[in-house]
Amino acid sequence: MVALALLTRLPLPRLPATAFARQARAAWAFPLAGLAVGVLAAGAGWGALALGLPAGVAAGLVLAVQVAATGAMHEDGLADVADGFWGGYDRDRRLEIMKDSATGSYGVLALILSLGLRWAALAALLPVTPAAVIGVACLSRAFLPGLMTALPPARAGGLSRSVGVPGLGVSLVALVLGGALALAFIGVGAVGAVLAAGLAVGALALVARAKIGGQTGDVLGAAQQVAEIAVLLVLVGGAQG
Repeated sequence: MVALALLTRLPLPRLPATAFARQARAAWAFPLAGLAVGVLAAGAGWGALALGLPAGVAAGLVLAVQVAATGAMHEDGLADVADGFWGGYDRDRRLEIMKDSATGSYGVLALILSLGLRWAALAALLPVTPAAVIGVACLSRAFLPGLMTALPPARAGGLSRSVGVPGLGVSLVALVLGGALALAFIGVGAVGAVLAAGLAVGALALVARAKIGGQTGDVLGAAQQVAEIAVLLVLVGGAQG
């Protein structure tokens, strides 16, 4: 339940304040938050296809449900990271830009490219295997605890620091759980998907360490986005092959 409260905007029962004292330990369930989002999104896509709507329309509905279910927090993180990492001249300025609610040119372009790639990939993938949307949502969140463990918080405050450090054990559980769910909904293609997601998140981690010396909530959101894109592209490549 804590993972759902952290990673979605779904209507949930009010949790006691004590529940959030153990946020880092709940990170193992991040793939389950992806499961909830993925089921809703895949249902919308499958329903659109069942009604005879074009795959492009179904893909758009999948994205709309994902954005609504998460409050666009991951997209917002991607935009902030793009603005900060490439719009700032030093660490402090980059963090300052990332905290600013305004979205600059880099952020806008990142969102256009991200949504465009996801939309096109989903349009190709949905007619073949709508259930893969669920596996992608689970797997793209499975690497976040590991990123939180590998890199220190870049800010003295903020969401990432308040959540805490999940640790190696929690990170491994999240990864195994995400991989198992991906295998269940994607099939053997999940093996390549895991590798693609790991490489994408690992590359972002190296950039984040070089640019701001650690990770933030925005970096975690961006990591989910790049992992999702990498997995979708691998799956579409496999489906076309």
